[in-house]
Amino acid sequence: MIELLKKTFLTGVGVAALTKEKIEELTQEFVEKGKITEQEGKAMVQELLKRSEESRAELQKQVEEGVEAVMKKMNLAKQSEVDALHKEIQELRNNLKDQE
Repeated sequence: MIELLKKTFLTGVGVAALTKEKIEELTQEFVEKGKITEQEGKAMVQELLKRSEESRAELQKQVEEGVEAVMKKMNLAKQSEVDALHKEIQELRNNLKDQE
């Protein structure tokens, strides 16, 4: 029964979108209806929170990789590359001043 409920949560609501409050609320409803015990509910909350966080992290990683791929295709510079160029320009200016 617990596995069916977990799968229902994970399928019915995007795991990454599940908040702690929503997970606790939905689990409490099952406890109140007697479908699961309080102990099962607590364990389920912890597992779903863990899965939710893992899904968010994976989604974030995929978004970052996608953005980076688009930037490469568009031939856009990263902020770190722009910063490195600014630093190099400043060093060259300083060298020119020293030579004068």
